[in-house]
Amino acid sequence: MMRPPLPTQPSIRIARWFALGSLLFTQIASSADAPSGWWDKAWTVRKPVHLTPPSGAEPSGPTLVLLRLHSGNFQFGAAKEDGGDVRVIAEDGKTPLPVHFERYDALMNEALLWVLVPEIKAGATTHLNLYYGNAEAPAAATSAKDSFPPSATLVYHFNDRGSPARDSTANGNASTIAPAPTDGALIAGGILQFGTNGVDVPGSDSLKWAAASEVTLSVWVKPNGQTPGGVLYKRQDGAGSLVLGVDAGIPYVEIKDGSGTARTTTGEPLGDGAWKHLALVASTTKTDLYVGGKLYGSVPKPIPALATPALIGGTVESGGGFKGEVDEFVIHGTALSAGSIAFHAIAESGSDEALKAVAVLEDEASGGTAHRPEWVEHLLLFGDIAEKMKFDGWVAVALCAVMIVLSWWVSIVKFNYLNSIQKGSDLFLKDWRKLSANLASLDLKSEESIQTMGGIVSRATMRQIKKSPIYHLYLIGFEEISHRLNSSGKPVLSSRSMQAIKAALDSGLTHEGHNMTNGLILLTISVAGGPYIGLLGTVVGVMITFAEIAKSGEVEVAAIAPGIASALLATTVGLIVAIPALFNYSYLNNRIKILLSSMNVFIDEFVTKTAEIYPEDPQGALPPVARPPAAPSPPSPSMTGHPVSFGGGITPGPAPAAPAE
Repeated sequence: MMRPPLPTQPSIRIARWFALGSLLFTQIASSADAPSGWWDKAWTVRKPVHLTPPSGAEPSGPTLVLLRLHSGNFQFGAAKEDGGDVRVIAEDGKTPLPVHFERYDALMNEALLWVLVPEIKAGATTHLNLYYGNAEAPAAATSAKDSFPPSATLVYHFNDRGSPARDSTANGNASTIAPAPTDGALIAGGILQFGTNGVDVPGSDSLKWAAASEVTLSVWVKPNGQTPGGVLYKRQDGAGSLVLGVDAGIPYVEIKDGSGTARTTTGEPLGDGAWKHLALVASTTKTDLYVGGKLYGSVPKPIPALATPALIGGTVESGGGFKGEVDEFVIHGTALSAGSIAFHAIAESGSDEALKAVAVLEDEASGGTAHRPEWVEHLLLFGDIAEKMKFDGWVAVALCAVMIVLSWWVSIVKFNYLNSIQKGSDLFLKDWRKLSANLASLDLKSEESIQTMGGIVSRATMRQIKKSPIYHLYLIGFEEISHRLNSSGKPVLSSRSMQAIKAALDSGLTHEGHNMTNGLILLTISVAGGPYIGLLGTVVGVMITFAEIAKSGEVEVAAIAPGIASALLATTVGLIVAIPALFNYSYLNNRIKILLSSMNVFIDEFVTKTAEIYPEDPQGALPPVARPPAAPSPPSPSMTGHPVSFGGGITPGPAPAAPAE
């Protein structure tokens, strides 16, 4: 007969627990510098912004990104009247990014915010957070002029109604002509071109181009009609010239230098009534034309040396220019990548594809002080304290975190284990009451009869009973009984056999006790070691804090308090380890004692019942010691020859005759 299978070895369980703890420690170490929490509690609203460039439209380097804010995704009533409290924080959760508004209209609930993003990840999502809702917000640390890539030499938003176009960069390349404005442009304001009202672009030092210079020129246009020979941008210096135009709806680039004139080939027309993105990208060997972010044509010439003023559109004197609307005229002093051109064409279009590339999500729950309950504010103080914690303190906290995981893992496993065996034991004892009344009904030669308790238990109940340690003792007891009865062939057990059976049950009790207490050592380690590890982190943190104060010479509460508070956090975590572990250990230990007591009671009852059913064999006992018969007393003379009756029992015969001499 096979005994019940042994559970998993303690060493294997402990190895698994420590493997889990090591994995948790690795995760904590790898995420120590990860962004988390609220950037600044003075700002009450946070809005996630996700930048996910489509395939083939991954920009390279710093990129200017347009965020379109409206009543559907922005609470204008919660922000300052001019939007001065708006901040955009980088993916690290700490760095404010340079921003500027092209338009902010709280009355019409419309805002157009440009954000300079240092890097947009290719094939992944770049996560930003937009904060607002701080009426006391100071002015931003960076000005609007700082919110452009270093390569940008001129940016005309055309949002200066009735005044000359203003360069939004720090280069100051403003025009001297006030164009005809329009409010219905693609991005806030734009200008109307009638073919005779050009906008001049100065020939400043920042816009001087040597021969074969790298230049990028981008613009949004909305043609009106199929005007032949429409010039959108022209710059001429002596025999050299550069022209970007739309001839009868066909965009083109034309370059003229000492070797002649070259022009892009004819392609698909732009069409009327729709905004299109045009980009001219000049490298050291050629000049490309992009339409809608895609390569449209190419001229196998670099640009010539140009240092003169240029003209957007045309005048009567110049022979006419472009007819339609123009918005966002930008010049870069470098050749942007094809991915950057495609990203701008998509992200600034306002299309469904743009909403996916630049996703402005819903506001998250308030993180500032204006709407937070007091208990939330109290809990968030721990985050502020943790920011000042030293590396030594984090090591102590990490070790405590491992102990927390291990102690709770042991507690949960033991809770489930004890609940399972308690349920099985209750079911077993219920059926044991029926069986113990007639143990002789078991067929001791049938292993199945013993394991199923004579067939009085259903299979479903039996599956649960098999988990019970009392059932395991029951199997051990009947294994011993069956072995002895089958060996002797008689339904009797000697006292020595009963002692051997009792010893086997006690051994099983000890084994089951070890199974129940296995792993509790980790709880005792957590109870005893958690506070000491935390205290060690605190002591080291206090030492470092005072050493830094002594080195700096600044003895102020503001300099001491953060370091001391962060150091004490390690002790707090140590106590968080120990207190639950102590409660769990006490509860589990008490339940184990109760189960062991019930197992002791079962053993006593089992031995007693067995002794009653299988009594000791009297024939197996030692025979009594033979005693010689006592010599009879000499008869009295008066009684000689007269038989006497002893109480009506045995009547002695006549006295023997004296031997002859």
